[in-house]
Amino acid sequence: MKGKWWHPLPDGRIQCDLCPRDCRLHEGQRGLCFVRKMEGGEMVLATYGRSSGFCVDPVEKKPLNHFYPGTSILSFGTAGCNLACKFCQNWDISKSKEMDRLQDEASPEAIAKAALDLGCRSVAFTYNDPVIFAEYAMDIADACRAKDVRTVAVTAGYVHAEPRRALFAKMDAANVDLKAFTDDFYWKVCGGRLRPVLDTLVYLVKETQVWTEITTLLIPGRNDSDDELRAQCRWIRQNLGRDVPLHFTAFHPDWKMRDVGATPPATLTRAREIALLAGLNYVYTGNVHDETGGSTYCPACENPVIVRDWYDIKAYELTDAGACVHCGTQLAGRFQKFAKPFGPRRIPVRLKQEKAFL
Repeated sequence: MKGKWWHPLPDGRIQCDLCPRDCRLHEGQRGLCFVRKMEGGEMVLATYGRSSGFCVDPVEKKPLNHFYPGTSILSFGTAGCNLACKFCQNWDISKSKEMDRLQDEASPEAIAKAALDLGCRSVAFTYNDPVIFAEYAMDIADACRAKDVRTVAVTAGYVHAEPRRALFAKMDAANVDLKAFTDDFYWKVCGGRLRPVLDTLVYLVKETQVWTEITTLLIPGRNDSDDELRAQCRWIRQNLGRDVPLHFTAFHPDWKMRDVGATPPATLTRAREIALLAGLNYVYTGNVHDETGGSTYCPACENPVIVRDWYDIKAYELTDAGACVHCGTQLAGRFQKFAKPFGPRRIPVRLKQEKAFL
């Protein structure tokens, strides 16, 4: 599959214009992301139509707490990533340089049909970053839209402006992984920069209709100081507004950061309190059992309107349109008639001969 967003260089190489890495490639060479390659003097997308696996998840696992709560979502990714986070929780997929990680072949139409057949409200591009396989994600989004299936990008938001516009024009929702709030962390731990991610967040919230939530994985001693959390929450309030949900999630030792301990639940609670004091309306703790931190509260009357324990919805007190049943305040998000929630389970599926099998 021919790729977009590149230009030739005078020395015979080509430059990838997808993300701020600006990889310059010789014939046969791949970018840091592994997915994009110079072949025949052009850019090709090496993993188009191939996936590292499919699962049916609760939408809350993305995490998205204000995007059709209780529904199921068909999740999949490819291989590779355009960042190099030392703490990557999906390193076996996102850091893969081997094609044998790509198990399932699936056309965009097959994925859309599978989502419909499996009763999924949405399809999520996740596990690795959809930015690097944007052409494939965009084709899938078109196929999904034709069947009234929504699409979700779970992304680090590390992308140039032109491809950002093209990709998110096709998306219905996004969860952006804001990995820290210092450029030093991004450079030393992730091999990237903070500014492009902030630009993506402002673009999504201010210039699109894409429903946007933010996740920050709190790593003890690395990005969890009170000062950094206050600065992050102030920036969100001032630049994005009070209603963008923010998820603080727990780190576990993995890949190249096994020497750091898991995040104590108290750290997540402290971060949530800082965010609420900064004036954010919807702040959550994740990867832990914490009914208080996992639940949604009406910003007006402060009653719990969606009670959650991890991904399990225990109570739901919103109208079909997403208004609080206690005081009538409209909550921010995308809502529909609430049926029996999908629940916390995760169901692997295989797409084979254009059919989905549980």
